[in-house]
Amino acid sequence: MSAAITATAAIATLTAVPAQALQIVEASDGVSVEAIVSIKEPTRIRIDGAPITDVFGNIHSSHCGAATALPATPGMSSTAPGGGISSAINPAGEIVLECDRDKGEIYVRPVGDSVKPINLFVSSASTTYTLLLRRADTPADTIVIRDRTLRALKPATAAQGAGPSPNPVRAMKALLVAMASDRVPPDVRVEETPRSVPLWTQARFSLVRQYEGRGLIGEKYLLQNVSNAPMVLAEPEFDRPNSQLSGVVTGVSIEQHNLRPGESTSVYVIRRGEAP
Repeated sequence: MSAAITATAAIATLTAVPAQALQIVEASDGVSVEAIVSIKEPTRIRIDGAPITDVFGNIHSSHCGAATALPATPGMSSTAPGGGISSAINPAGEIVLECDRDKGEIYVRPVGDSVKPINLFVSSASTTYTLLLRRADTPADTIVIRDRTLRALKPATAAQGAGPSPNPVRAMKALLVAMASDRVPPDVRVEETPRSVPLWTQARFSLVRQYEGRGLIGEKYLLQNVSNAPMVLAEPEFDRPNSQLSGVVTGVSIEQHNLRPGESTSVYVIRRGEAP
């Protein structure tokens, strides 16, 4: 484990994130993803790498544009960010919506005393994401939607990426940067591998993506705190065997070490070896 700890210390700064609260949700078109919304404070929602163009849901009031009621689904409405100010009130609505036109972001806040999760559809110019927002008494927060289906992730040709790098530490740093930034060099092969991985009863742990190149295997996981208590994470907890992979763990990096209930973080694990 000493090698993994040393590697982590060398590469931890590459994935440093601000101290403010942040929920990163890996999403794709047509798949519902859960997130936490504060019942007292506004929650900011943005799409990583794209502006929000439309929002659809059971909206109580909106400062983004005129709401258009859909006769087939009473109370449901859609609105485009930055389209103006609407004074219409939907008494049965579940959420107040405001928009930042310049940044392409939205701010939401639940209304009423219901504990039922809120369904919200958030669209970019090309994709619509389905959010299941669970109410919680938490401070103001930000939800970042990351598309797990990335056009930039293309497999390398068989002639590329053969053999380990002559500088293992440099290769490990490069692979970590590629995983954290989703900018994958041509000599690294990428495979989407969405599946649940047993971890702890207090956490939902999923393998999202696998990377292979230069004699290393990279694994990107998404961990969500599903308990009612804060969670503190440490890199040594993820120095564990993978039933489908061989190779010794040489590096671990965690985006957020402290998670409030419902919050998520990415976890990166790097192994030495070749994928089967």
